[in-house]
Amino acid sequence: MLISDLYFRQIFIRTNMNSSAVRQNFMDFFALKGHEIVRSAPMVIKNDPTLMFTNAGMNQFKDIFLENSPAKFARIANTQKCLRVSGKHNDLEEVGHDTYHHTMFEMLGNWSFGDYFKKEAIEWAWEFLAGELKIDPERLYATVFEGNKNENIERDKEAFEFWKNYLPEDRILEFSKKDNFWEMGETGPCGPCSEIHYDNRSEDERRITSGRSLINKGHPQVIEIWNLVFIQFNRMADGRLVPLPKKHVDTGMGFERLCMIAQGKTSNYDTDIFQPVIHKISALSGIQYGETAESDVAMRVVADHLRAVAFAITDGQLPSNVKAGYVIRRILRRAVRYNYSFLKHDEPVIYRLVPVLVDVMGDAFPELKAQEQLIKKVIKEEEQSFLRTLETGIKLLDQIIRDTLSKGNNIIPGKAAFELYDTYGFPLDLTELILKEHDMEVNRNEFNSEMHQQKTRSKNAANIDAGDWIVVSNEEESIAKEFIGYDYLEAEIRITRYRKVKSKGKEIYQMVFNVTPFYAESGGQVGDKGYITDGKDKIPVIDTIKENNLIIHITEELPANPEAAITAVVIRNLRSDTANNHTATHLLHHALRKVLGKHVEQKGSLVSPDYLRFDFSHFQKVAEEELAEIEKAVNQKIREDIPSDIQEMSFKEAQDLGAMALFGEKYGDTVRVVRFGDSVELCGGTHVSSTGKIGYFKIISESAIAAGVRRIEAITGSRFDEYLSDQEHLIRRISDLLKSSPKNLEKVVRNLVKENSMLQKQVELLNREKVSQLKKDLLNKIHKKNNINLIAERIEIDSGDMIRDLAFQLKSQVNDLYMVIGANIQGKPNLTVMISDNLVKDKDLDASKIVRDAAKEIEGGGGGQPFYATAGGKNLKGIDKAIQKAVEWINI
Repeated sequence: MLISDLYFRQIFIRTNMNSSAVRQNFMDFFALKGHEIVRSAPMVIKNDPTLMFTNAGMNQFKDIFLENSPAKFARIANTQKCLRVSGKHNDLEEVGHDTYHHTMFEMLGNWSFGDYFKKEAIEWAWEFLAGELKIDPERLYATVFEGNKNENIERDKEAFEFWKNYLPEDRILEFSKKDNFWEMGETGPCGPCSEIHYDNRSEDERRITSGRSLINKGHPQVIEIWNLVFIQFNRMADGRLVPLPKKHVDTGMGFERLCMIAQGKTSNYDTDIFQPVIHKISALSGIQYGETAESDVAMRVVADHLRAVAFAITDGQLPSNVKAGYVIRRILRRAVRYNYSFLKHDEPVIYRLVPVLVDVMGDAFPELKAQEQLIKKVIKEEEQSFLRTLETGIKLLDQIIRDTLSKGNNIIPGKAAFELYDTYGFPLDLTELILKEHDMEVNRNEFNSEMHQQKTRSKNAANIDAGDWIVVSNEEESIAKEFIGYDYLEAEIRITRYRKVKSKGKEIYQMVFNVTPFYAESGGQVGDKGYITDGKDKIPVIDTIKENNLIIHITEELPANPEAAITAVVIRNLRSDTANNHTATHLLHHALRKVLGKHVEQKGSLVSPDYLRFDFSHFQKVAEEELAEIEKAVNQKIREDIPSDIQEMSFKEAQDLGAMALFGEKYGDTVRVVRFGDSVELCGGTHVSSTGKIGYFKIISESAIAAGVRRIEAITGSRFDEYLSDQEHLIRRISDLLKSSPKNLEKVVRNLVKENSMLQKQVELLNREKVSQLKKDLLNKIHKKNNINLIAERIEIDSGDMIRDLAFQLKSQVNDLYMVIGANIQGKPNLTVMISDNLVKDKDLDASKIVRDAAKEIEGGGGGQPFYATAGGKNLKGIDKAIQKAVEWINI
């Protein structure tokens, strides 16, 4: 775009300050300042063991700050989709209760990699806010780092002096390391920062109290909007700060807060980013926004969390019970819970908000439009699942309430509340809300203790202590030069750096080579294994990973001389088997789209030497006939022995070629295109030279892993040979067992199934006759006790199903029934309690509580419903005592 065009567009934007205009104005402003405008990286991070989600705009540039990769552009700007749900930046449980915190948010940022520094960063920030957006300069404040004597870090006098060009000194405040010194982590690049704050209060409030006194005090209308970080140090593992050879600028501005100011609002949620969604929530619930504080919080929670979940799904992260998937599930369930508790929705409804979100943000983030149907499907199924969980949790909580009240107590154990939360996903605040209706409460101290113990266990399990990198050679490391494994499985290498890492009490070493034939785990493909050798000793390489754009080789020991030239060798057959499976995933992807339709898109994969796993979008089970057709199509391509065609080209050229690009993946301007005939994909993995090398492709399983997402697992090559051999041996063993030839095996099995079905019917008839006779016998043994028809007997019976049938028949025939049955079923004690509904209600009897108490006599446990419950155990001799103990409950 021409510079003159940018100027004209900025003039137009300043008179039309909707959120889209604010975002574009930022991009255009920094484009005029010589910045390259780049795409947002995915919000979900896949190849960084230190992070699950992008939580700041700088994440995608970490490897540049760490000097592991060169900067392609000295100046960059973008808007980055981020997610923060814990730590100092955000607490998930607080989102929705104030006007300015969010889970998912956009961060506008500009970066300098060894180019401009404090003067320009401060000057341009002021020019953009006060000049371009015409924000009232009298409401702006700046903060700078006051210094730290303990660490011998000087006050940021430079930033202070630059700010004096724009602000009076009384609006330039100095703060400690806590607020004005940024660090990437315990080690790594860091430096002082300068924050820009805005006083959004009314004129009357500002006259009474100076904004200066409210900076960094948590006031909802006196807020930070832009953080300018000046990266000039490297924090070492021993705590020392070492000046960096190149100084960088990393800035981040909250887009939602900026829109609030630009649009003259006092809440982020009142901007055009959120209001269309909130209006839809209001229409669906029949509750006006602003009607009550509780419903307002609920609407803000739903509007915020919808964005976080939708963007996570577009980036390939589905809700699950592990790691990043668990975080997304937790966010969505919090939204469902607020919808359920305060907006009175007991049916799925959040998925109906997705089209509105797409209207608001789909132009800036086209991945939302492309995956709208998948987002709706996943959210709807998650809503249905959690609403069922809430129903189960309420029943369990009702039981806990009854148990607690029966003991004359109105405080339920924190351990019980924690079990509801941890095991069943039942939220604590919903537990407390229900208890409040019964004038009860949770033992919070006990709950917090259980939560602390769980967090401690998780922290200890994940605790990793990494030392500083020890630089062995200053030979330049470049990813483009470093990996030579496409062409070689063995190479002479030198160790350029290494470090010791302690994890779970075990010591390992991480090493970086100047060049390597080892493929690092990425793109679903597992890391290579092999060894390094000095000609005498072999040291196994147990895994290869990528961290901050470095290929890291993991071993359990170091070479005797780390500075010597050594040989690195990849295990050939493992790499070969992995390549078979990786190419097979490409052929599978192509076949799926051909057989099932163009809606199929990859949603995840695992490529290992043993098997391949491929997740893809599809809204129903893949039929057996379709699986057979898919398998046949893949094997046809294998038999054609199609040669690989692998090239590097620009991202635009690859798109024009029709290459499949995956949502949620980060691609550079230059990409690697892997082509096998009609199958064309962007991929950095290792592949076969021609499809015939794969040998054979066999689907082992097809299943659902989430709403709208299916999974296929398959094997190839030598693993198929093993599979075929195992199947042949199995057929022979079954043939021998049935005294049949493999040729007649199917006929023999069919005859057996038919014969078994006939015998089963005969057994069922005999069982019904036995139950009928037992029922007659028990009806004759009824005796009255406290106006209750009591049956308490030990019987001979063959199965639990027969007891259940007997119990329900007696319940339907006998009023005021209290029945306790003991039995020996296949050598194990069984206890059954059945109670008429009127006795449950009128006499406050509970079969599940009774059976649990009586089961102690048979050294077992059980449960059920208030009118029917069963228990099993170990001690057959205790059956009679258990029956007696259960009978005693009607004497209480």
